[in-house]
Amino acid sequence: MSAKITDRHNRHRSITVGFRVSPEENEQINRAVAVSGLPKQEYCYRRCLDREITVLPNPRVYKALKTLLTEVLAELKRLSQGEQPSEELLEDIALITKVMGGMKGESA
Repeated sequence: MSAKITDRHNRHRSITVGFRVSPEENEQINRAVAVSGLPKQEYCYRRCLDREITVLPNPRVYKALKTLLTEVLAELKRLSQGEQPSEELLEDIALITKVMGGMKGESA
């Protein structure tokens, strides 16, 4: 029989947890995962267990932030004067602010 695969704390993860989300929620989760620099599984269980997520700047995180900032800018340009931004857009801006603040060593 093959050896069990364990994490760095010698824990064997044998239980699968799954849940359903809408396409919009899936996109939002994927954006947060991309800018965190963590694998999706790691990001999800840290968020579920209310553990700290530290973003370490690297090329993948930089590219994800650049992509997200481009999408936010396009949406802001699309809004007509006086129109209120969507809740999703505000959440994206809050995510970018939190990540950028954490990368500079500030507490957001």
